[in-house]
Amino acid sequence: MSKDDFITKDRLIKGISKNGHLKISVVKTTDVVKTAQKKHNLSLLNTVLLGRALTATALMASELKGEERVKMRIEGKGPVGLLAAEANRVGEVRGYVQNPHVELDYSREDVDISDALGVGVLTFSKILYNEAEPRTSSIELISGNVTDDLAYYMVQSEQIPSAVLLDVGMTDEGKVNEAGGLIIQRMPDAPEGTIEELQEKMLEFESIDTLLAEGNYIDDIMEMAMDPIEVKELDRQPVDFFCRCTRERFINALAMLGYEDLKEISDEGQELVCHYCNEQYNITQEEIEKLLMETKAKMN
Repeated sequence: MSKDDFITKDRLIKGISKNGHLKISVVKTTDVVKTAQKKHNLSLLNTVLLGRALTATALMASELKGEERVKMRIEGKGPVGLLAAEANRVGEVRGYVQNPHVELDYSREDVDISDALGVGVLTFSKILYNEAEPRTSSIELISGNVTDDLAYYMVQSEQIPSAVLLDVGMTDEGKVNEAGGLIIQRMPDAPEGTIEELQEKMLEFESIDTLLAEGNYIDDIMEMAMDPIEVKELDRQPVDFFCRCTRERFINALAMLGYEDLKEISDEGQELVCHYCNEQYNITQEEIEKLLMETKAKMN
């Protein structure tokens, strides 16, 4: 990796206005989305939708601590079906789509990206320290483009008025050009109308992928988005597409099966695939037979 590549790699920056009225997070997710597209062999449609979801979870996770996680799950009646993404506070992001290869019929004049998910539900879950159960809340999709749905979720479920941008730019060859996003949140003591002004500004704001392609980095974008309000940096961190799946985890998952279930699959090995990163793991017949013996021993 060259010095320039390192300086401009995928990262997230957090800031707060000097008057304490607004918080902002800006993230570059170009390599994250490129990796997702390659691992899942995504269509253009799914590259954009999953890219936005991955970007959204990276932004949402920036409010957590340590290895706390946030999961976004969108289930729609459109051709994409299910879309899932998750991220933790240390910048590990991963996700998948139920039907990764589908496209819309772009010959139709009325076709819109929202048709991909259709009518559906967006669910956020936060896995937090010292809490036995995840905090989960859901909303009906209002647009199906992920960006507007996230902004709606912030108001409805978090009661935090927010300005949201999630952008994935594609080349004519179907490759990811740049990707990133930002979220600006109103603090409790901010004057009425503060976030509404920024939401209006965001309607005219350049897309994040365009700003990145023009050579701006997350620091520049944070200042542009908040201008003329002065902003102070609070934190920054790297962001990567990263999955913690391993062969051992899959074997441990098989070990949770009952004796009869293990017996049914003990005649041959099993090829297991991680939904999140598409990694394949071959579990041998001998390994399954060993699990079967261990399960039988526990029954005696």
